[in-house]
Amino acid sequence: MDLSYCTNVHPAEDLPGIVRQLDEHAGPVRVAADLDRLGVGLWLPADTAALLAADAAARTLLVAALERNGLELRTVNAFPYRGFHDGIVKLAVYRPDWTTPERLRYTLDCARVLAATLPEGVDGSISTLPLGWREGWDAAHDEAADDALRRLVEGLRALERETGRTVRVAIEPEPGCILDDVADVVRWLGARPHLTEDGFVGLCLDTCHLAVSFADPAAAVAAVTAAGIRIVKVQASVALEVADPADPRTRAALAPFAEERYLHQARAAGGIRAADDLPELFAADEPWPTDVPWRVHVHIPLHARPAPPLRGTGGVLTAAVDAVLSAPHGDAAHLDVETYTWSVLPASLQPDSLIEGIAAELRWVRANLGAAVASAAVERRP
Repeated sequence: MDLSYCTNVHPAEDLPGIVRQLDEHAGPVRVAADLDRLGVGLWLPADTAALLAADAAARTLLVAALERNGLELRTVNAFPYRGFHDGIVKLAVYRPDWTTPERLRYTLDCARVLAATLPEGVDGSISTLPLGWREGWDAAHDEAADDALRRLVEGLRALERETGRTVRVAIEPEPGCILDDVADVVRWLGARPHLTEDGFVGLCLDTCHLAVSFADPAAAVAAVTAAGIRIVKVQASVALEVADPADPRTRAALAPFAEERYLHQARAAGGIRAADDLPELFAADEPWPTDVPWRVHVHIPLHARPAPPLRGTGGVLTAAVDAVLSAPHGDAAHLDVETYTWSVLPASLQPDSLIEGIAAELRWVRANLGAAVASAAVERRP
């Protein structure tokens, strides 16, 4: 797998800001992690994606920043449309959804940027939202999303003919959305082979989301493979787990993660209880069961060791990567470290610097997933 880290951790909304983050963070991260080359999973806000898609001179500035920092671009995060570091994001991250022309246009803009900037001879990937948030969704929305994704496939096929570059789009299931988990993607995309048969649309396996769903990683990957769906991208991420919610420290330990910017969906094992955000869990009329584990959608650093009674779900990440590597085209999937939450994590999980925090995650990947990481990220040689 080609290793990268996702730049949606950085609050850059325009091209100068993106270039600055590559110079001030991504390049220094590569050096701190002792890598010859490092991939970046670039987040492109909609207006910047449109600019780069239309303006060759703007793309030249981006490519120059990548090259001078020893970085490679093979994958784009096109889930957040814009404003991912606004004071309050919450449900806004799912808008516009896949029923809108804006979402289609944005994704094709990202594809055009990627096709123009990929290293020679490699394919690109784009992760996207799982259709939209579940509330208010009906059969008409399903039909509109199907039509938009069909147009997306047509656009990606035309882009491949025009440029000789293949760009694939990966749908990323997330708790609370129309496609809440991997099983939902298998059901929805499995019924639409016109979207998947050429490999232009597949799955993005976010391992934090996978953990929150309590799905078995090997079984989930096997179901995707059996449905003929390609795993295009793996977002390396770790959720919070409360192994023993009966521990009297549980509420106090979780409270610092209930912040205002992002949703932090919570689930109890077995689907017994669900909350769309941590405050809902705290305010529930009936107490949550304490005889089964809970997991919470908080992307904690891959190497982090939260204080008891909390822990991370790193085992889900390693099991998922192992399963993907045994799946068809699994070694061609992109492995993108996606801890976007550094700015809202409690002080106990904060590093001395963001550069060092991200570098520590990459070192964790090398130590724990080393067999999965391709030569795009190799240790610097003396």
